[in-house]
Amino acid sequence: MADRLLFSKTGRAKYISHLDLMRTFQRAFARAQIQIKHTEGFHPHPFVSIALPLSVGYSSQCEILEFGLMGDTPREEVPSRLTAAMPEGIIIHQCYSGERKLKELALVNYIMNFEYPEGRPQETEPAMQELLHRESLVVRKKSNKAKLGYTEVDLIPLIRSWNLECQSDTMTLDIVVSAQNPGLNPELLRGAFCQDYPEFTPDFVTFHRREVFDASGCPFR
Repeated sequence: MADRLLFSKTGRAKYISHLDLMRTFQRAFARAQIQIKHTEGFHPHPFVSIALPLSVGYSSQCEILEFGLMGDTPREEVPSRLTAAMPEGIIIHQCYSGERKLKELALVNYIMNFEYPEGRPQETEPAMQELLHRESLVVRKKSNKAKLGYTEVDLIPLIRSWNLECQSDTMTLDIVVSAQNPGLNPELLRGAFCQDYPEFTPDFVTFHRREVFDASGCPFR
Protein backbone atom coordinates (compact mmCIF):
# COMPACT_ATOMS: atom_id res chain seq x y z
CA MET A 1 0.00 0.00 0.00
CA ALA A 2 1.49 3.34 -1.08
CA ASP A 3 1.84 6.47 1.00
CA ARG A 4 0.35 9.69 -0.32
CA LEU A 5 0.80 13.42 0.01
CA LEU A 6 -1.89 16.05 -0.38
CA PHE A 7 -0.27 19.28 -1.52
CA SER A 8 -1.02 22.65 -3.08
CA LYS A 9 0.76 24.32 -6.00
CA THR A 10 0.15 28.06 -6.28
CA GLY A 11 1.88 31.35 -7.06
CA ARG A 12 5.06 31.07 -9.11
CA ALA A 13 5.12 27.31 -8.51
CA LYS A 14 2.22 26.85 -10.94
CA TYR A 15 4.71 27.39 -13.77
CA ILE A 16 6.79 24.36 -12.74
CA SER A 17 6.27 21.60 -15.32
CA HIS A 18 5.21 18.09 -14.36
CA LEU A 19 8.65 16.55 -14.94
CA ASP A 20 10.40 19.34 -13.07
CA LEU A 21 7.92 18.93 -10.21
CA MET A 22 8.79 15.23 -9.98
CA ARG A 23 12.49 16.12 -9.76
CA THR A 24 11.70 18.81 -7.20
CA PHE A 25 10.02 16.26 -4.94
CA GLN A 26 12.86 13.78 -5.34
CA ARG A 27 15.40 16.41 -4.28
CA ALA A 28 13.18 17.68 -1.46
CA PHE A 29 12.86 14.22 0.10
CA ALA A 30 16.66 13.98 0.11
CA ARG A 31 17.14 17.47 1.59
CA ALA A 32 14.53 16.77 4.27
CA GLN A 33 16.32 13.48 5.06
CA ILE A 34 13.14 11.48 4.54
CA GLN A 35 13.86 7.98 3.27
CA ILE A 36 11.60 6.74 0.48
CA LYS A 37 11.49 3.70 -1.78
CA HIS A 38 13.55 3.62 -4.96
CA THR A 39 12.93 1.90 -8.27
CA GLU A 40 14.70 -1.37 -8.97
CA GLY A 41 17.30 -2.01 -11.68
CA PHE A 42 20.76 -0.76 -12.62
CA HIS A 43 19.90 2.92 -12.13
CA PRO A 44 17.50 3.16 -9.17
CA HIS A 45 15.91 6.52 -8.46
CA PRO A 46 13.37 7.72 -5.88
CA PHE A 47 9.87 6.52 -6.74
CA VAL A 48 7.29 9.31 -6.84
CA SER A 49 4.12 9.47 -8.92
CA ILE A 50 1.65 12.33 -9.23
CA ALA A 51 -2.00 11.60 -9.93
CA LEU A 52 -3.58 13.69 -12.71
CA PRO A 53 -0.58 15.78 -13.80
CA LEU A 54 -1.45 19.48 -13.77
CA SER A 55 -1.00 21.65 -16.85
CA VAL A 56 1.64 24.37 -16.63
CA GLY A 57 0.05 27.62 -15.44
CA TYR A 58 -2.72 25.90 -13.47
CA SER A 59 -2.85 26.30 -9.69
CA SER A 60 -4.22 23.65 -7.34
CA GLN A 61 -5.01 22.98 -3.70
CA CYS A 62 -5.66 19.23 -4.02
CA GLU A 63 -2.69 17.56 -5.73
CA ILE A 64 -1.91 13.96 -4.80
CA LEU A 65 1.53 12.33 -4.90
CA GLU A 66 2.25 8.65 -4.28
CA PHE A 67 5.52 7.41 -2.78
CA GLY A 68 6.80 4.81 -0.34
CA LEU A 69 7.88 6.02 3.09
CA MET A 70 10.77 4.10 4.63
CA GLY A 71 12.85 4.43 7.76
CA ASP A 72 11.49 5.73 11.05
CA THR A 73 10.08 9.11 9.95
CA PRO A 74 6.53 9.47 11.34
CA ARG A 75 3.93 10.44 8.74
CA GLU A 76 2.84 13.42 10.82
CA GLU A 77 6.34 14.96 10.50
CA VAL A 78 6.51 14.66 6.72
CA PRO A 79 4.39 17.74 5.75
CA SER A 80 6.41 20.30 7.72
CA ARG A 81 9.83 18.83 6.91
CA LEU A 82 9.09 18.45 3.22
CA THR A 83 7.46 21.88 2.85
CA ALA A 84 10.60 23.46 4.33
CA ALA A 85 12.62 21.87 1.49
CA MET A 86 10.22 22.98 -1.25
CA PRO A 87 10.26 26.11 -3.42
CA GLU A 88 7.79 28.87 -2.62
CA GLY A 89 4.24 27.98 -3.61
CA ILE A 90 4.35 24.25 -2.86
CA ILE A 91 2.87 23.33 0.52
CA ILE A 92 2.41 19.79 1.82
CA HIS A 93 -0.84 19.57 3.78
CA GLN A 94 -1.10 15.90 4.67
CA CYS A 95 0.77 12.58 4.56
CA TYR A 96 -1.36 9.45 4.81
CA SER A 97 -1.75 5.85 3.72
CA GLY A 98 -3.44 5.55 0.33
CA GLU A 99 -6.10 2.91 0.85
CA ARG A 100 -8.04 3.55 -2.36
CA LYS A 101 -6.93 2.88 -5.92
CA LEU A 102 -6.20 5.93 -8.05
CA LYS A 103 -8.57 4.65 -10.73
CA GLU A 104 -11.39 5.52 -8.29
CA LEU A 105 -10.54 9.21 -8.75
CA ALA A 106 -13.35 10.13 -11.13
CA LEU A 107 -14.14 13.85 -10.98
CA VAL A 108 -12.28 17.16 -10.74
CA ASN A 109 -13.56 20.58 -9.67
CA TYR A 110 -12.02 23.54 -11.50
CA ILE A 111 -12.51 27.26 -10.98
CA MET A 112 -12.10 29.16 -14.25
CA ASN A 113 -11.87 32.94 -14.16
CA PHE A 114 -12.48 34.77 -17.45
CA GLU A 115 -11.03 38.22 -16.87
CA TYR A 116 -12.00 41.45 -18.65
CA PRO A 117 -9.95 44.28 -17.04
CA GLU A 118 -11.72 46.97 -19.06
CA GLY A 119 -15.18 45.66 -18.22
CA ARG A 120 -17.05 42.44 -18.91
CA PRO A 121 -19.59 42.56 -21.77
CA GLN A 122 -23.03 41.69 -20.38
CA GLU A 123 -23.59 39.14 -23.14
CA THR A 124 -20.78 36.87 -21.90
CA GLU A 125 -22.99 35.24 -19.26
CA PRO A 126 -25.83 34.15 -21.59
CA ALA A 127 -23.22 33.11 -24.17
CA MET A 128 -21.50 30.75 -21.72
CA GLN A 129 -24.85 29.43 -20.51
CA GLU A 130 -25.88 28.68 -24.10
CA LEU A 131 -22.61 26.83 -24.69
CA LEU A 132 -22.98 24.65 -21.59
CA HIS A 133 -26.66 23.91 -22.20
CA ARG A 134 -26.01 22.39 -25.62
CA GLU A 135 -26.73 18.72 -26.16
CA SER A 136 -23.32 18.30 -27.78
CA LEU A 137 -20.08 20.30 -27.95
CA VAL A 138 -17.54 18.54 -30.16
CA VAL A 139 -14.00 19.93 -30.23
CA ARG A 140 -10.65 18.79 -31.59
CA LYS A 141 -8.11 17.49 -29.11
CA LYS A 142 -4.43 16.99 -29.92
CA SER A 143 -3.41 13.33 -30.03
CA ASN A 144 -0.02 11.88 -30.90
CA LYS A 145 -1.65 8.51 -31.57
CA ALA A 146 -4.13 9.77 -34.16
CA LYS A 147 -3.08 9.82 -37.82
CA LEU A 148 -4.36 13.37 -38.27
CA GLY A 149 -2.71 14.55 -35.05
CA TYR A 150 -6.01 15.10 -33.29
CA THR A 151 -9.20 13.38 -32.18
CA GLU A 152 -12.70 14.74 -31.76
CA VAL A 153 -14.29 14.71 -28.32
CA ASP A 154 -17.73 15.75 -27.09
CA LEU A 155 -17.29 17.83 -23.93
CA ILE A 156 -20.90 17.83 -22.72
CA PRO A 157 -20.99 14.18 -21.48
CA LEU A 158 -17.77 14.88 -19.53
CA ILE A 159 -19.35 17.70 -17.50
CA ARG A 160 -20.99 16.65 -14.21
CA SER A 161 -22.16 20.06 -12.94
CA TRP A 162 -21.42 23.78 -13.21
CA ASN A 163 -22.24 27.15 -11.72
CA LEU A 164 -21.65 30.57 -13.27
CA GLU A 165 -21.11 33.84 -11.39
CA CYS A 166 -20.32 37.21 -12.93
CA GLN A 167 -18.79 40.45 -11.67
CA SER A 168 -18.15 43.72 -13.48
CA ASP A 169 -14.81 42.51 -14.85
CA THR A 170 -14.86 38.72 -14.30
CA MET A 171 -16.90 35.67 -15.27
CA THR A 172 -16.25 32.73 -12.93
CA LEU A 173 -17.12 29.19 -13.95
CA ASP A 174 -17.17 26.63 -11.12
CA ILE A 175 -17.27 23.29 -12.94
CA VAL A 176 -16.98 19.59 -12.09
CA VAL A 177 -15.73 17.41 -14.94
CA SER A 178 -14.52 13.90 -15.66
CA ALA A 179 -11.02 13.32 -14.30
CA GLN A 180 -9.80 10.42 -16.43
CA ASN A 181 -10.67 7.77 -19.02
CA PRO A 182 -11.42 10.20 -20.56
CA GLY A 183 -10.72 13.39 -18.68
CA LEU A 184 -11.70 16.92 -19.63
CA ASN A 185 -9.00 19.58 -19.71
CA PRO A 186 -10.81 22.89 -19.05
CA GLU A 187 -8.57 24.55 -21.63
CA LEU A 188 -10.73 22.80 -24.25
CA LEU A 189 -13.79 24.53 -22.83
CA ARG A 190 -12.04 27.91 -22.91
CA GLY A 191 -11.07 27.26 -26.52
CA ALA A 192 -14.62 26.30 -27.48
CA PHE A 193 -16.04 29.47 -25.90
CA CYS A 194 -13.53 31.72 -27.65
CA GLN A 195 -14.06 29.96 -30.98
CA ASP A 196 -17.85 30.18 -30.90
CA TYR A 197 -17.93 33.66 -29.34
CA PRO A 198 -14.73 35.40 -30.49
CA GLU A 199 -16.19 38.80 -29.65
CA PHE A 200 -16.21 37.77 -25.97
CA THR A 201 -12.64 36.45 -25.82
CA PRO A 202 -11.26 37.46 -22.40
CA ASP A 203 -7.92 39.14 -21.82
CA PHE A 204 -6.92 36.37 -19.40
CA VAL A 205 -8.24 33.04 -18.15
CA THR A 206 -6.97 31.46 -14.93
CA PHE A 207 -7.47 27.83 -13.94
CA HIS A 208 -7.54 26.51 -10.37
CA ARG A 209 -8.09 22.89 -9.36
CA ARG A 210 -10.08 23.01 -6.12
CA GLU A 211 -11.01 19.40 -5.35
CA VAL A 212 -10.97 15.82 -6.64
CA PHE A 213 -13.81 13.35 -6.08
CA ASP A 214 -14.78 9.73 -6.51
CA ALA A 215 -17.72 8.77 -8.71
CA SER A 216 -20.22 9.41 -5.90
CA GLY A 217 -18.99 12.97 -5.40
CA CYS A 218 -17.03 12.39 -2.17
CA PRO A 219 -13.54 13.94 -1.87
CA PHE A 220 -10.90 11.45 -2.99
CA ARG A 221 -7.83 10.83 -0.89
